[in-house]
Amino acid sequence: MNIVLTGSLGNISKPLATALIANEHSVTVISSKPDKQKEIESIGAKAAIGSLEDLNFLTTAFATADAVYCMIPFNFMEEDQTAYFKKIETNYVQAIRKNEIEKVAFLTGWAADTGDSILLNQLSDRTVIELRPGSFYTNFYNDIPTIKEHGALMAGFGGNDKIAFVSPNDIAEVVYEELTTPFQGRKTRFAASEELTCDEAAKILGEAIGKPDLKWIALPEEQVLNGLIQAGFPKQLAHDFVRMQAETHSGKTFENYLKHRPELGKTKLKSFATEFAKAYNEQ
Repeated sequence: MNIVLTGSLGNISKPLATALIANEHSVTVISSKPDKQKEIESIGAKAAIGSLEDLNFLTTAFATADAVYCMIPFNFMEEDQTAYFKKIETNYVQAIRKNEIEKVAFLTGWAADTGDSILLNQLSDRTVIELRPGSFYTNFYNDIPTIKEHGALMAGFGGNDKIAFVSPNDIAEVVYEELTTPFQGRKTRFAASEELTCDEAAKILGEAIGKPDLKWIALPEEQVLNGLIQAGFPKQLAHDFVRMQAETHSGKTFENYLKHRPELGKTKLKSFATEFAKAYNEQ
């Protein structure tokens, strides 16, 4: 198969591209960074360097593809995130239709509100798999400064709140399966590696870094919002993050996840914690 991947050589796309190439699929990797071209080509993929906001580029990059993996990276330079997301989704839809691509894997998120998704709503005549991964293990790297300064993990949820955590490698395996397994129609598939409370996750990470009593504190919504804005998040995106975290804290997100509960991936948090500890000790 000819398969086009977005996401450059990120935490999902790199292992996904590697697995596809190892099984003799032809892979094109889209990246906005010219300096990624050599690395992309070194793993046996074709590099398509350009912006997802450029419809002509995207249409050309999707040419001859049998299937595409689509994701939308956050762009913190865009104040209106809703308009930005709609623009990228519209470009995807047009490029997919122009090239008559029949199979699309679209990455969203376990807490995402996709009811008004242009891609999901306007490609009803195609095979579209919506992939909804849980909370990435790799997000914990962003928490290292907070742990060092405050001695705890902090978010709009915490304590006994239940979370579906996931390794990007396990997401890549799910995407690989969906792209290469014959299927027609529409599907929503969640991806998770382990289901833990926040405090259980904090204990695993804490033991790895020599802080076995590490806690995960749930902060008030206003404090979370102010912190995100001070960190440089566009206001709209900050409000969206606060909403998603509030729904996670209330249990709504996990309840919805249970309706689509997947088979758990093989990479458990204790395994990731070893890599986390290395990064923690280097900072």
